[in-house]
Amino acid sequence: MLWLTFKDQDLSEIFVKLTAADPFWLGVSLVLSLAAYVSRAVRWVILIQPLGYKPRFSSTLYALLVGYFANLAIPRIGEITRCGVLANSEKVPFHSLIGTVIVERVIDLIMLMISMMLVAFLEYDMLSRFLEEKVLGPMAGKFSILTSPVFWIALLIAGIVFVWMIIKFGKHSEHESKMITRIRGLVSGVASGFKTVLRMKNTGWFVFHTILIWVIYFLMTWVCFFCLDATSHLDMKAGMFVLVVGGLGMSAPVQGGIGAYHYIVSQGLQLFGVSDTDGIVYATLVHTTQTLLVVVLGLFALFMIFLARKKSEAHG
Repeated sequence: MLWLTFKDQDLSEIFVKLTAADPFWLGVSLVLSLAAYVSRAVRWVILIQPLGYKPRFSSTLYALLVGYFANLAIPRIGEITRCGVLANSEKVPFHSLIGTVIVERVIDLIMLMISMMLVAFLEYDMLSRFLEEKVLGPMAGKFSILTSPVFWIALLIAGIVFVWMIIKFGKHSEHESKMITRIRGLVSGVASGFKTVLRMKNTGWFVFHTILIWVIYFLMTWVCFFCLDATSHLDMKAGMFVLVVGGLGMSAPVQGGIGAYHYIVSQGLQLFGVSDTDGIVYATLVHTTQTLLVVVLGLFALFMIFLARKKSEAHG
């Protein structure tokens, strides 16, 4: 994806334009990012509390940051990593934490869909044309089976049958019995994580932080327009459009959306009269600074976790 984005570009020109970016608005974007991480950590605490645990905010934030850092190595491994880190530091059941993370991802998907519907209301023709030409069309051509409902229904049925066969016939050996026990423990833990939504006491705050996170995402996208002369004229509707297409890019199964974000955002900005090169400059500026922030915060979180563990061992 990076190669497709940069193969016909003058890299020296891109570098010059990147170095000319306004640092003030870039700094505002990074501060907003920090606020989004804090809000996500608070929301995760609210989601965990119905399990009967109240993890420290600092431990939850560090686990979250380590998870984002891990995603740069292997796509989506961060969701498992942050659960492992928090389970180790706060003694919350790992399987239950996985359930809360799944709930978070489902809610994020819903928020992305709501944002997409808002963009469709504001710029329906533009969004539908973009999705058809840049997203759905290429997918249908290269991965047609993945766009078929029959494929996903068959996959779901196969998964259900597989789990049923393990539970039904898996008691023939001690090894299989342990495997079944683990599967049941995982399913039970994930189910308890899902039930936190029904038992949540601070529903209002949970909804507030969910909305706040996505408002911050929008502001992060919009204020970065002012970093570059080529995008400084774009309005809030363009910001919403880039938020949605950028969200699709970050959802791609690649490390930290690398390449996918650059390609889809640069293509989307062309619809607003931004040149291909300037669109790539914007996408590179946003993605690179956010990635560097994740690296710095992730390393900081790992260091703080290490210090906390050493302190615990010294007192233990």
